Amino acid sequence: MTRLVVVSAGLSVPSSTRLLADRLTAATAEALGEVDVTHVELRDLAHEITDRLLTGFPGPALSAAADAVRDADGLVVVTPVFAASYSGLFKSFFDVLEPGTVDGTPVLLAATAGTARHSLVIEHALRPLFAYLRAVPVPTGVFAATDDFGDRGLQERVERAAGELATLMGKVDTSGAARRRRTVEDELADPTPFDELLRRASGD
Repeated sequence: MTRLVVVSAGLSVPSSTRLLADRLTAATAEALGEVDVTHVELRDLAHEITDRLLTGFPGPALSAAADAVRDADGLVVVTPVFAASYSGLFKSFFDVLEPGTVDGTPVLLAATAGTARHSLVIEHALRPLFAYLRAVPVPTGVFAATDDFGDRGLQERVERAAGELATLMGKVDTSGAARRRRTVEDELADPTPFDELLRRASGD
């Protein structure tokens, strides 16, 4: 079964970051059909992430989360904005993953903040981070300020980004142990023809 992992870095309960993550998850699951969803709530892993940074050894919950991310066919990642960038907890989680964990993995980037002044955080912070990690971010990032949650435009962005993620995840071969995600090198060596991309986007 297709595996979707949702990483949320909200600190409060309830959290607008988790709220956005849930909306993205629902839209992606609807676009994919049958999907196995795993939620990774970084608030619950904060102590183990710190211990991993200090000792080099992951705890059991962090190990399970890292395994889920490594085996995912696609990721939804959502962070609150702190000091005009992703949160320290969010960055620390990806810092402690083994190199190559998200190579070639499709990822939907999203962020929340109290004001629209931070709306470019996905482009100036998140997208460069996941490019460095050799993941494959979808074209549409989803930013939500507090006022956006009652706006129809947010749901339209959610559905567009979820559709893009589902399209990329649909290219993954899930045939048991032989499954191997396409790497960045695979995509460059054998790119999808532009007319095929247009056909998928039009729903033909």
